[in-house]
Amino acid sequence: MRRTRSARGALRGSPHVRLRVGFVLIAMVLSVFGGRLVQLQGIDPGSYAAMAAAEGSVEVVLPARRGDILDRNGEPLADSVDGLAVFADPYMTADKAPEIATFLSRRLDVDYVTVLNRLREEDSRFQYVARQVPSTLANDVVEEARELGYEGIDVQRDPVREYPAGDVAANVVGAVGTPDPEHGDQPLVGLELAFDEWLAGADGSARYQVGGGNKLPLGENLTVEPVDGQDLVTTLDRDLQWYVQRVLRQTVKSSGGESGFAVVMDAPTGEVLALADYPTFDANAPEDVDEKAILVSRALGDVYEPGSVAKVLTLSALIDAGKVTSRTRLTVPPRLDRQDRPIGDWFDHGEIKLTLAGVLAKSSNIGTVLAADNFDEGQFRDYLVDFGLGQRTGVAVPGETAGLLPDGALWTSQTQDRVAFGQSMSVNALQMAAAVNTIANGGVRVDPSVIQGTAELADGTEVGTDTTTRRRVVSEDAAQQTMKMMERVIDPEDGVAPGAAVPGYRVAGKTGTAQRVGAECGCYDGTFTVSFAGFAPADDPRFTIYVVVQNPSNGGGGGSVAGPAFAKLMGYTLRRYGVPPTGTRPSQLPVEW
Repeated sequence: MRRTRSARGALRGSPHVRLRVGFVLIAMVLSVFGGRLVQLQGIDPGSYAAMAAAEGSVEVVLPARRGDILDRNGEPLADSVDGLAVFADPYMTADKAPEIATFLSRRLDVDYVTVLNRLREEDSRFQYVARQVPSTLANDVVEEARELGYEGIDVQRDPVREYPAGDVAANVVGAVGTPDPEHGDQPLVGLELAFDEWLAGADGSARYQVGGGNKLPLGENLTVEPVDGQDLVTTLDRDLQWYVQRVLRQTVKSSGGESGFAVVMDAPTGEVLALADYPTFDANAPEDVDEKAILVSRALGDVYEPGSVAKVLTLSALIDAGKVTSRTRLTVPPRLDRQDRPIGDWFDHGEIKLTLAGVLAKSSNIGTVLAADNFDEGQFRDYLVDFGLGQRTGVAVPGETAGLLPDGALWTSQTQDRVAFGQSMSVNALQMAAAVNTIANGGVRVDPSVIQGTAELADGTEVGTDTTTRRRVVSEDAAQQTMKMMERVIDPEDGVAPGAAVPGYRVAGKTGTAQRVGAECGCYDGTFTVSFAGFAPADDPRFTIYVVVQNPSNGGGGGSVAGPAFAKLMGYTLRRYGVPPTGTRPSQLPVEW
């Protein structure tokens, strides 16, 4: 009996037996896995796909923060503040989708059908319901949903685009529209659109495992952090821009005008300190724009005949070409009969004897045409091209037009007559301001800029103050003579725009009053563009300012409508930047002989 128990004990402890048992157990486990695999792949794949959605991985977008648009002093013109995206987990919302869609469409002002489809999206664990929702509202909605028993609604970081100054520089900065649920910000116009890639950054993503509708804390987690957009620093001065817009609005309204725009430039650098439009809009609500307002900048998009402001370019070019001086004597008849039509002046007169300075001071069309007869063939047009007419300034604000300068092949003596005093060609306001600024800058044209430093457009083009180019258009002497002639325009006795004077400062300027071409008839329709362009201090220019009003109904011209607005803006700008008077005497060039 003792041997038998010993033999059984030896049998149970035999390594061969234990090995066989182990193999049997492994085979059984593998059989179970194999059968499960066949079931998953061949017998009932549909039901297990649904289970995989419930117990699988979820990938969500982590929105990048859009870069700020700043003024020259770092003040925000557009920024991104804390906001939230409301999203849904369709696995958890599908059963109550109609009820939840009704609730969300009412609370978040989103489309019911779109939301309903998202709440039912198959094979998805993440669907946006609303983007860029104020944090308080988003959290309240999620809390209410949970109280109503609606599971699967939650929030995540999603910065909201905001324009702290409302309408200030709105036509330049632009705006973003209602964010698209999938792609977020939808830039509409302005710098927001032109520099979208620069500002937008790159969204990140997060992938994690879920089970039973919940995130598994020990499951696989993979996060790619978002790359926030870059800030865009402009040359604009937010406080100055605010003031310019208010003066412009007052000027347009008081004159009964349709619209207007104004440009303030730093004369030596070409930096645009203000680029104002009226009517304008609140960038926080571009969908509420007034029917008379447009989203693009009129200062860049409107083309119009500049009128007598163009005489500054004509006469400075003549002086540079050696054809005349500021003291050249001209006999100006009451009417000048030319090839296709007679040319008259805005004021009635008999035969008068004016110097070239007097021609500018009195704004004589006839005197300007007589002086322009001295140009060599093709010479005048070449100067206008050098001044920047007929071409975009390249400031990278969408909507800019190139204006219209007649082609050389179509340039006739009649064309030259009219172009000499600002007809038969078209400009945009910034283009014309930059041309006049060439005289303020000693005859050197400097590209205008609205971007500080360097920023990159979508096509890789770099723009900004670091890329500014300069070219000499007229000699320093020609610019100096022209400046002194422009001072006579402000003279209370001999000039046409004493209202543009700035007490204590020497001011050089020129009025403009031009007929407008009607869109329907393609002819002069009886309405007018009035303007004033100038710089100060005249003998040491710091700022160039250009004010334009379209179709004033009070009968005023450039001197009486735009001139006083210019004076307000120039006086404010000089004081704001602490520019002292030069203390020198203004020009006393003779206007008659």
